[in-house]
Amino acid sequence: MNQDRTVLLVVHTGRPEAVSLARAAADRLHDAGIRVRVLRSEADELALASAEVVEASGDAAAGCEIVMVLGGDGTILRSAEVARTTRTPILGVNLGHVGFLAESERDDLAATIDHVVHRRYAVEERMTLDVTVTLDGVVTARQWALNDASLEKSARERMLEIVVEVDGRPLSRWGGDGIVASTPTGSTAYAFSAGGPIVWPEVEAILAVPLSAHALFARPLVVSPRSVIAVELLQHYNAGPGVLWCDGRRTESVPPGSRVEIRRGDLPVRLARFHQAPFTDRLVRKFDLPVHGWRGRVRRERREPELSADLRNPPDVDAAP
Repeated sequence: MNQDRTVLLVVHTGRPEAVSLARAAADRLHDAGIRVRVLRSEADELALASAEVVEASGDAAAGCEIVMVLGGDGTILRSAEVARTTRTPILGVNLGHVGFLAESERDDLAATIDHVVHRRYAVEERMTLDVTVTLDGVVTARQWALNDASLEKSARERMLEIVVEVDGRPLSRWGGDGIVASTPTGSTAYAFSAGGPIVWPEVEAILAVPLSAHALFARPLVVSPRSVIAVELLQHYNAGPGVLWCDGRRTESVPPGSRVEIRRGDLPVRLARFHQAPFTDRLVRKFDLPVHGWRGRVRRERREPELSADLRNPPDVDAAP
C-alpha cells in the first residue's frame, strides 16, 4: 500500500447507484495502492472495511491528493465545504441531472479512476464569495459560497424592501423576493433561472440578479471582482426577517435593519479537470442546446485562382498607345 497517496470519497449515499459505484471506485483505488478515506456520515452506508473514516470538517481532506465526488452538483457543493480550506482539488462524477460542476459521467468511472491513478489531470481555481451580515455595526454571521449567495424573504406573503449598494455608493431600492449574488461558476444555477446571464468561468466577475423585483430599474448586474456589493434590509411596518442562503445549503437569519456585504472570497475552490473541451461545448451538452444546422467556418484551405499573365503584369494605363 502506498502510504503517500489518499483519495477522499464523497458520495450521495441516498442513491443506491452512487453507493455501488463508490464501492467499485474504492476497490480500483485500493488495487492501485491508493488509500481511500470517507466521511463518517457516509461510512455506514458505504461499508468499506479498508477505508479511513473522518469527520466532515474543514480538515477532512487534509493529506488527500484529490476529493472524488459521486453525485450531482449538490454533492459537489457539499464536498467543497470539506476541501476548500485544504485546497484539495475536487473531481466530480455526475450522477445527477445537469452536473455543470462535474468532470465526468457515470459511464466513464473506470477512465476517471485511471486519470487519478496516473495523475493525468489539471487543476483550475474557481472564485468564491465571502458574505458578512451585520446589525447595528455588529457582525452576526459570516458565510461563503462557491455558486451563489441569496438574500430572500422568509415569508411567502411578504416582500423584502432592500437598498443595493456597489462600492460604497447607493444603486437602487426595490421591493420583491430578494437578490442573488453569483460567481461565474454559479451563473448557470440560481442566477440563470432568475434571468441572469451566463458568464464563462475564466471571466472574473460578481453577478447581482434581482428576484421578482417591483422596480423600473431591476436588471442583472455584472460588476468587477474587486467590487463590494452591499444589500440593506429596510425596516418598515410590515417588515419580516430575511434569510441568507449560501449555495442553497447553509442559511442565516437576517433581521430587518441588517446589512449584507458580498465580496470576492479569499479562498478559491479548486476543481480537477482532464477534459480540454471549451466551455461552449459543455454548455451545449449540459443544456441540450439546439445546434443542428450549424456549419461553422470552412476548415479546408481555399486555393486562390491562378492569375493570367496579363493580370499578373497589368499594362501601364498612363502609357501612350
